[in-house]
Parts: sequence; C-alpha cells; structure tokens
Amino acid sequence: MKDTATGQQELSKFQNPELTAKGERRASVALNNPGTLWFNTGTLCNITCANCYIESSPTNDALVYITADEVSEYLDQIAQRRWPVTEIAFTGGEPFMNPQIVEMTRRALERGFEVLILTNAMRPMMRKRVRAGLLDLAANYRDKLTLRISVDHWGADLHDKERGKGSFAIMLQGMNWLRDNDITMTVAGRTVWGESEAQSRAGYARLFKENGYRIDAADPARTVLFPEMDETADVPEITESCWDILGKSPQSVMCASSRMVVKRKGAAKPAVLACTLLPYSPQFELGQTLQEAEGSVALNHPHCAKFCVLGGASCSA
Repeated sequence: MKDTATGQQELSKFQNPELTAKGERRASVALNNPGTLWFNTGTLCNITCANCYIESSPTNDALVYITADEVSEYLDQIAQRRWPVTEIAFTGGEPFMNPQIVEMTRRALERGFEVLILTNAMRPMMRKRVRAGLLDLAANYRDKLTLRISVDHWGADLHDKERGKGSFAIMLQGMNWLRDNDITMTVAGRTVWGESEAQSRAGYARLFKENGYRIDAADPARTVLFPEMDETADVPEITESCWDILGKSPQSVMCASSRMVVKRKGAAKPAVLACTLLPYSPQFELGQTLQEAEGSVALNHPHCAKFCVLGGASCSA
C-alpha cells in the first residue's frame, strides 16, 4: 500500500507538509517521550490477508529481514541518546518468519526492556526451534514478554474471510500452546465488521472464556480494536487548531512516543520511520539513526487523521 493519488481528494489533500488544502497550518507532532521502538522484521509472511496495510505475503520482501546485530545497534543508540524507551516491539510481515527473531528478542530482554511481538500465532511460531526459544525466553523473562495475536474477528467465518479458510483453527492451536505454557497474550482485532465496540468485546470475551485465555476483552490495551485503514477514504486534514477543537493533545498521537526501524530491500543500512503504519512513504523516513529521527512529524497522510487522531488508535501496548 504505497502513497499513490488514487482518489480525487488525494489530489488536493495531504500534499503540502506545512499547509492543508485549505491553506491552514498543518498539525505536527514532536517526539516528546519515546516509550516504544518498533522493528519491522521483514514483510514476508506465511499468509496473504485480504486487507493487509503493509501488503505482507509469502513473496513480498520489500522490507527484508533485519538482523539481531542491527537491532543491537539501535538498542545501543537508545542508551546513547538517553531515550526513555521501556518497550521494544517487533512487527512484520510475520516476525517468526525471521530466523533471528528469538535472538533479537533475547537481546532486548537482556537489557531490561519489555518486548511485544505481533504474530498470527500460526505455523512459523509453532516451529520446533521457535517454540524452544520462546520457552527459554519465558523461563527467564516471563513478566516482560508479550505476544499480541492478530484475531481479526472473534468468529471463525469472518476471521477466515480476512486470512484464508482454516486460519482461525490453526491460530487457536498456537494460542492454546501459548496458554498452556503461560506466555502472556493480548489480541488485536478489527472494527470493520459492522459491530458496535460493545458487541465486538462481548464476542472476544466469549472466545477467551471458552478457551481459557487470560485476556481481558474489556481492556483496550489487552484487546486492541483497530479501525480499518483506507488511503482513499475522504478524511479531514488535521490543522493546528484541531487539537483544541477535538480536545486532544499532540502527545496522545503515536508518533509522539514511538519510532520504527525498517530495512529496505537493497539498502546497506536500516532506516528509522516516524510511524509503523507508513513503511512505504518516503516523507516519513527520518534518517538512519535515532538522532536523526528526533524531529517533529507533520500529519500529512490520511492514516494520521483517521487512525491516530480521530480513531485514537495506537500500535503500542
């Protein structure tokens, strides 16, 4: 999903990083309190979802596997820049496709960070080597390790509509293994199904109870419900005056507290991005180091408005 002018509104909106289409000062967000550093482990995935914001698939290697040594370099930079980061998070693609995911997780945990891994809990996670690695990590760092499972809907039919026939059952096998080995789980779902939030959370609560999962469906941090991301949707641009109008603070937006590291295919080194949601947008690439990534971010994309400011969503725990 790349920045392309596919809708009429995109021909005028979200073009100038300083001004909106109406000529008003565009809102920007300063990096105020970096609490989470994300790593995209690579865009390869074991499945192809119907609506993947990053277009992950078994063949998409636009973002290649990042290595444990590259992760360590950024962990060093966190200390050098004195960023108050408490959480290291891994996303993909499917992180367990990356052969070094266990080692990079270990390195983050050894330095005292909490670690969040986003996964579909399917076959890559259930490989014998990966399971052995997770058990070892849990034995030493159980209270600091969390796996967030992508459960697009609490029912098999709609989940499989997004991820492919039989995906729900395979995912439950992985979640059951995590449950049986007392590895902390949270869940990420979608709000695209026409249900109210109360209906969605009630459905997830039933699923968790039926399977003995110790996940609180009512807690937005434990059961995260993400709005659908559509770059062609006609959404309002966020101006400097919007903060007061909406009763929100710039510091509530995700780019005030996080950055993401990716490695592009053919690149000699990883790059630091403003946002986990915009891996292909050049304007949100801030440089190769955390120091270069300390500047403000202009909210110059539909996702900034719909997902973060108006939707109030955040990828972090």
